[in-house]
Amino acid sequence: MSQVDEVTGALLEVTLAGTSTVPSADANLEDAHVTIGATVPTGFEFTAAAEVEEKLGCPCKISKDRGKIYFDIKKDRLAQVHRLRSVDNLFVIVKEFSDFPFKETKEDALKDLGDLAEKLPWESALSAWELNNSLKKRKKRKKPGYPGKEKKQPVTVNKISEEMQDSPKTLPSSVAEGQGTQNPDKEADTPPDSEGKDNGTASGNVLKFRVTCNRAGDKHSFTSNDAARDFGGAVQEHFQWKADMTNFDVEVLLNISYNEMVVGIALTEESLHRRNITHFGPTTLRSTLAYGMLRLCDLQPSDVIIDPMCGTGAIPIEGVSEWPGSFFLAGDNNKQAVNRTGSNIQSLLRKHQSPESAPSNLRIDAVHWDISSLPLRDGSVDVIVTDMPFGKRMGSKKKNWDLYPACLREMSRVCRAGTGRAVLLTHDRKCFIKALAKAGHLWRKVHTVWVNIGGLHAGVYLLKRTSFDSTKETQRESQLADPAPCPKDE
Repeated sequence: MSQVDEVTGALLEVTLAGTSTVPSADANLEDAHVTIGATVPTGFEFTAAAEVEEKLGCPCKISKDRGKIYFDIKKDRLAQVHRLRSVDNLFVIVKEFSDFPFKETKEDALKDLGDLAEKLPWESALSAWELNNSLKKRKKRKKPGYPGKEKKQPVTVNKISEEMQDSPKTLPSSVAEGQGTQNPDKEADTPPDSEGKDNGTASGNVLKFRVTCNRAGDKHSFTSNDAARDFGGAVQEHFQWKADMTNFDVEVLLNISYNEMVVGIALTEESLHRRNITHFGPTTLRSTLAYGMLRLCDLQPSDVIIDPMCGTGAIPIEGVSEWPGSFFLAGDNNKQAVNRTGSNIQSLLRKHQSPESAPSNLRIDAVHWDISSLPLRDGSVDVIVTDMPFGKRMGSKKKNWDLYPACLREMSRVCRAGTGRAVLLTHDRKCFIKALAKAGHLWRKVHTVWVNIGGLHAGVYLLKRTSFDSTKETQRESQLADPAPCPKDE
């Protein structure tokens, strides 16, 4: 039985409060569906949608708001959703509005948001949140060495609803504050939740919550904080929950993009891209972005893949986790980076190791080398995937004018002529295009994906190795650099 099947089976056996189970409307999990929203690396929405359709068999909708996808799934498959490699954060949709009529005046617009809270269909989304929350608690208990906690009485949607019927819906003196992000053109990330909180339970059987608003558009009469505050106050009045901005149990999401609006409940406490890396460097690549780059290559079993400028090893570590039949080699000219990669590989080995099983060997290694002179045979590599220096935090744009052409030449030497592929990420587009033009007889550009990395507009270039023999060019260059001596006259 696979790990996913075991976790899914454990999910179906969960009881949420004493002898109480999921509400009767959702008792048959096989037939209960919810809409899941996921944030993905900007530019890789189609890659993420393809992964969802391939692994879950669900049709996927790509949002007009870049970096988001939506799909319907049965509740008993929530465990498999968390195993997707291309998604950063997950949330369950309460309600989606394709054309919400925002009023022109601030007061009227905020009043509509406040009135919306008690009209939304919360039951299905909260039931999915409870199942997801119980799954995370069971996974923690299964971890070896996980310290046990005192058993607290769980809080369920049914119990909250019963308390609401017995008590009047009056707004507490402390109005729910909202945490919002405001940028007319770009969405912002919510900071990760604090560790150590007890998910799904709260002291005194009262759930703690916060509202996070992400807003895009310049025609709204209100700010993100205004929307989060007023909508949060209405949610607090409706459920009688307690507002807490840091140690919260439920995070209600209010995503507004121009005239579109989505209300959801977060299913992840922190981004899933943190799954592999334990030793970070100054320019650590997100695992979700690394997966998107690797997926562009169409990796096959027994392929040899190298990352010649690996940094902390995010790309090869992500690759060996998803494509265990291939061989991955990471390298860097910085010894500290190679050491970080080695530490991250050891962490991955410990993660894959279980007390009952034999030691597992992953097909991955880290090497200290120089990108301009790789210790590899000609044509010995199938795929090259790397994050090239942007010239911002590492290196400089001036050095890139010499580095990029040298990289493309050396990569063409070790990559198999005719079948080899390369996926290269860089922000220094001008320098890269110039270098690629000079190496046009060695590499052919197939596709470009534009991504947003920390506010920087970067490109992911998929290249195909031509059939040209680069060794002949190397021999010719060496002859020009060291011409044969002229014969002496006798």
